[in-house]
Amino acid sequence: MPGRSAVAAGLALACAACVGGSPTREEGHADAMGAVFSVIVYDEAPARARTAVDQALDEVTRLDARLSNYKPNSEWSELNRSAAAGPVKVSAELFQLIALCLDVSRRSEGAFDISVGPLMKVWGFYKGSGHLADPAELSNALQLVGYKNIKLDARTRTIRFARKGVELDPGGIGKGYAVDCMLEVLRRNGIRSAFISAGGSSIYALGAPPGANGWAVKLDDPKQPSRPAATVRLRDQSLSTSGSYEKFFIADGKRWSHIMDPRTGSPAPGMLSVSVIAPKTVDSEAWAKPYFILGRVWTQQHKPPSFRVFMCEDKPDQPCAWIE
Repeated sequence: MPGRSAVAAGLALACAACVGGSPTREEGHADAMGAVFSVIVYDEAPARARTAVDQALDEVTRLDARLSNYKPNSEWSELNRSAAAGPVKVSAELFQLIALCLDVSRRSEGAFDISVGPLMKVWGFYKGSGHLADPAELSNALQLVGYKNIKLDARTRTIRFARKGVELDPGGIGKGYAVDCMLEVLRRNGIRSAFISAGGSSIYALGAPPGANGWAVKLDDPKQPSRPAATVRLRDQSLSTSGSYEKFFIADGKRWSHIMDPRTGSPAPGMLSVSVIAPKTVDSEAWAKPYFILGRVWTQQHKPPSFRVFMCEDKPDQPCAWIE
């Protein structure tokens, strides 16, 4: 996944910082949401550090069981199966997450849309490496895509779909949400120094490792993979990356990536990667794709002051750069 160097940097820094033996370093890993979640914790109390790591991993396992669209018994999958037939009562957690998704959809003018499930299937990116979409199937899939087809009723806490065949995909926000939930578990345990990663594409840096003023994270340069495009030092911040340079296929002399523009039904052109630094991981992950799709000018005009955005455009003469 894009951003794997972020994890490598965090792990390397953590290992370097642990020389000297104090405070205790604990770590753990779990497979969830199609990614490997990793947690590194520093704390003066070894038992507290271990408990915090284990509980954080339990939390992502819980969320995977609820929010995965690959697990047939998850609440997310049940919603996809049933909401076209009528309103479905959902948990407060799922309702609030989908409400957040719709808010991002509105604010991004439809560039973020969790109803892209049918598009991911016709382009072969659902459980696959991708292929050209059949024109007739693509036309049918586009009829099912659009966040306005998702109807929420806050009074009854129900969700329904406006038409049969609508299918929601949590891929653009689920990992970021899970990282934030894991972070809250660590904080409840009194942890003040930690590094959480969801497959490298979404991370959160809590505090700083011993002897440092932040977590050093390298951002990939898709044009020159042998060296990083930038290095940032994160402290109490998240970073998420969306990239077209690792998951794609070649057809008709073009590269087609898995990042879909819901408005056109096709992979978004013009960008190699976008990294977003934000206070919350759910926000950095959710906004990385709209910024990728909508490009430099729109991002400059609309990004909040609390966000930092790093773009690598698919132009030979355009270096990767921070968007001011």
